[in-house]
Order: sequence, then C-alpha cells, then structure tokens
Amino acid sequence: MALREVEREALTAEELERMAAKSFVTERLSQVRDIFLFSCFTGLAYADLQKLKRSEISTGIDGGKWIFTRRQKTETPSRIPILPTAQQILEKYLDHPLCREKDKVLPILSNQKMNQYLKEIADACQIDKYLTFHIARHTFATTITLSNGVPIETVSKMLGHRNLKTTQHYAKILDRKVSQDMQALKERLSLKPILKSRQDEKKTV
Repeated sequence: MALREVEREALTAEELERMAAKSFVTERLSQVRDIFLFSCFTGLAYADLQKLKRSEISTGIDGGKWIFTRRQKTETPSRIPILPTAQQILEKYLDHPLCREKDKVLPILSNQKMNQYLKEIADACQIDKYLTFHIARHTFATTITLSNGVPIETVSKMLGHRNLKTTQHYAKILDRKVSQDMQALKERLSLKPILKSRQDEKKTV
C-alpha cells in the first residue's frame, strides 16, 4: 500500500506581510513572531535556530552576511545568504541580554512555549493555519524562494537536504498552485471563445 503524501502547508506572501505588519501588545508575542519570520526567510528549523550562534554568521562570497551552520537533524552543512527581512530581525536582537549572554542569534523559548504563542499569533493575524516551524521552513522553500525563481538545486542546498527528491516535494506544491491559479483564470474569462467556430467562419467566406 502506497504511503499517503504529507501535505506541506506554507504561508502566502499576503499572510507573511500581515504578520510582519501586526503590532502586538506583549513583547513576548512580538519576539516569537520575529523568530518565526526569521525561520520563514532563512528556512532554518526550530532546532537549528535554537543552537544558532553569532559566530555562525559571517561574510559570504558576495560580501553580504551569510549563515554557515550544520543541520542538527542530519549534520548536513547549510549556507544561507541573509535576506533583508532576516537581517532586520538580527539587528533588532543584537543587544538582547539573553543573546549577548549565551552568544545566541535569537532569544529562543522552548518548543512548547513557541508553539503556544504561535497559536495566539495566528489568531491575532487572522491566519487560519496551524503555525509551526515546519510551516516556516516550507514557506521559505515555496513562497520565498521557489515561487520567486530560485532554482530547486539552490533551495535544496540552503535547506540542507541530502537528497534533491526531498526538495522536489515543494515543487509539487507549486504545480498545484499553478493549477489552482489557472483554474481561477479560466473562470474569470468564463471560457469565452476568441476563435470563431467553423460554422461562423463558413458564413463569412
């Protein structure tokens, strides 16, 4: 019996913008939102974020800031150029006491606490999805990179995948999105024929 393929859900660009623009009453929610967005813009899993040290961020081949780390799950190297949104978040927590004290990039809470706050964040931002760091990773793969034309081989390397087949699951999601978008377009066009029918052509001859 074939295994059922797991649906890999991701946030849309609009949902990301809504989350980034949201002002939270408590600092803790704002902090968790920032960490989640950092994951969306770097593709780092929760375990990799938790252990990420400031020393793992340095200048890359292009002169910009890169993350040079290894995935905790597979020990695979991950080299990720830092996008502007992720860079803003890094700068925001440069002087955070916990980060300075432990040489960490971000003030990460326990996984249980993070997930608890993410539920509140989803409700506040009217996002009807169960937010997890798996979703953040999938968002990086699809919404941030693949849908913006980044080649799948490059995405695979940044995600620290050992096998390209693992990354190809995300491409299937994009195909599904293309199908949905084109179906919506067909409905908007109401399938109105542009070409004349053969009968109409005979009338005009």
